[in-house]
Amino acid sequence: MTLSDDYECLFCVVDEHSITVRQNPSELRKRARNLMTLYMAAGLDPDKNCIYYQSHVSAHAELAWILNCFTYMGELNRMTQFKDKSAKHADNINAGLFTYPVLMAADILLFQSDVVPVGKDQMQHLEITRDIAERFNNIYGDVFTIPEAYVGKVGAHIKSLQDPTKKMSKSDENPNASIYLTDDKDTIMRKFKRAVTDSEAQVLYRDEQPGVKNLIDIYSACTSKTADEIVAEFDGKGYGELKVAVGESVADILTPLQAEQARLNADKAYVDSKIKQNAEKAGYFANKTLRKVQKKIGFPERVR
Repeated sequence: MTLSDDYECLFCVVDEHSITVRQNPSELRKRARNLMTLYMAAGLDPDKNCIYYQSHVSAHAELAWILNCFTYMGELNRMTQFKDKSAKHADNINAGLFTYPVLMAADILLFQSDVVPVGKDQMQHLEITRDIAERFNNIYGDVFTIPEAYVGKVGAHIKSLQDPTKKMSKSDENPNASIYLTDDKDTIMRKFKRAVTDSEAQVLYRDEQPGVKNLIDIYSACTSKTADEIVAEFDGKGYGELKVAVGESVADILTPLQAEQARLNADKAYVDSKIKQNAEKAGYFANKTLRKVQKKIGFPERVR
């Protein structure tokens, strides 16, 4: 949230990225709408920030095709997330999954982004974005801004509650591994009480205790306490007390967010007006970049 005080921010509901895995159409539409209202409920002002659906701005897909032609197969083969996801979805290793980083590059470069907030697991995708942009610029001049990464000091890589060696993911098949923004307090508390820790029985912040370290990271993100302060708070206490405290801190943040989302969901006209307004705003800026790219590579100019 604080980034929107210092930057002109865009928040994209990436529904085009989502179809690399088979989706139920009505469920996809519902989830996309829920994410849109969650962004607003979390405090993102749709008049100050640009919050939009990826599929409502066709320039994303158009630029992605162009960038595909400036991306090498070897670069995409090296993407660790493609390897991970193709292993999980061996029955649906489609071209969209393979070229996913190129669409992500288009998402970023369309808006001449200076800074991109990323988790540590996404750094490789930002690096290929920078490589593609530099390659294009070397041929056609300074077309794209070369983006820099912004990695938050807290919460940059939240881990799975059931396997703290892996990141927390909404696509995890184990429902107890992830906390969803729509989880009620009872569900949140149950998941944290079942969180995997270790047999050390000491609340310490160290790599040798990834489960405990993950809980401390989450608690720190919710309370703004440092890891050292949290370790001191739970000195002599057990994991059970830590899990309860973490669960309550998460619920304290999500409960009012969920109430605000319910209010927004009841005001369809308002949300629809902001969806339309922000799609037009995003489209305006995206098309400026797209037209510049099309002109540079030699596409015929449009007849007005």
